[in-house]
Amino acid sequence: MAKGDGDSGKQQTLLVLTKIVEILNAFTLTRPAMTLGEIQQATGLPTSTVQRLVSNMVAQGMLDRVGEQIRIGIRMSYWAATARKDLDVLAIVTPVLKEIRDKIGETACFFTVEQNFRVCVAVAETHHALRRHMYVGKVIPLHVGSASRVLLAWNPELAERILSAPLEPLTEGTVTSAEDLAALIAKARADGYAITTGEREDSASGLSAPVFDSAGDVLGALTISGPTVRMPLEKCEEWVDLVVGYAEQITRSLGGRPPA
Repeated sequence: MAKGDGDSGKQQTLLVLTKIVEILNAFTLTRPAMTLGEIQQATGLPTSTVQRLVSNMVAQGMLDRVGEQIRIGIRMSYWAATARKDLDVLAIVTPVLKEIRDKIGETACFFTVEQNFRVCVAVAETHHALRRHMYVGKVIPLHVGSASRVLLAWNPELAERILSAPLEPLTEGTVTSAEDLAALIAKARADGYAITTGEREDSASGLSAPVFDSAGDVLGALTISGPTVRMPLEKCEEWVDLVVGYAEQITRSLGGRPPA
């Protein structure tokens, strides 16, 4: 085989790999399943190319197909788990928090669940003088705030435990009705994010999105928070796509996947 033929073969292989990556990247936490037509629209690849590659990816376990719906394959989760085995979560999360803080100017943090509380495990504080006091190790009840809502939305057993206990008010805006909180938790899951104002601290807002592990379980909540005067509801809504996008970025970097 001539040298040029070998180079051409390598280029063709790289081109195919690039297209496979485009297809995989088309799936997001807010769009975990798509039809062939939707994949074609999301990637811009020719229909025949999408059909061929998706069929091969399903055969190899990279994608799963149920009827017309296609989603990331379970085999990908196995590969992701091996990649995450010795991965330092904070090494992935912390640079993202700083990038968010520098982009929007508000405090960005990451919360995980510890028993019946949420704990801040990483934070990039705003440079504004007026700020919500946040620090690594801060413990917060799980019935208040946007991060709590996200952590409960994808953990039904924990949500049931929290909802069955008294919901103590921290401010006048704290939701103390189990029925109302259950509805808000369901809304957070349906929306893929949560926005709260004045639940934990008066005149303070939060916007959170979930980060998932390789099993599709919620690993933590990515949150931006600040005074409501700088983060009114309208501003939080403007930042939803940004926060959800960064949460998806962290999920991918950690080898995670959206829940089935």
